[in-house]
Amino acid sequence: MDAKPGLIRDYRDLTVWKEAMEIAELVYRLTRAFPREEAFGLTSQMRRSAVSIPSNIAEGFGRAQRKVFIQFLRIAQGSLKELETQLMLSVRVELVASKDVADVQMRCQTLGRRLVQYVRSLERGIS
Repeated sequence: MDAKPGLIRDYRDLTVWKEAMEIAELVYRLTRAFPREEAFGLTSQMRRSAVSIPSNIAEGFGRAQRKVFIQFLRIAQGSLKELETQLMLSVRVELVASKDVADVQMRCQTLGRRLVQYVRSLERGIS
């Protein structure tokens, strides 16, 4: 289901899944420095959003139906937008410095563009 036929045997071969996993890992590392009182607030919400991205990519791929996979990719896009918002909020409420989230934000933007392109290619029937 990726742009290169024959190379994708599993969701773990997908570039979008790999990038989403990297983002989730970075979010876990970033939120370790958040205050304890945020453990059930923004920390938890950011982690759930970050984990949701690769999880939905994997689940959609596992359904083995193009239309359903596209739906799950769109859900992943929504979770990505949630995470981007939460990253911005964490800076605004001074839980983290903007320089410390810059890399994650850049990766989110890149993944967002890649997901849009991937969905478009799947909708056109290119596999």
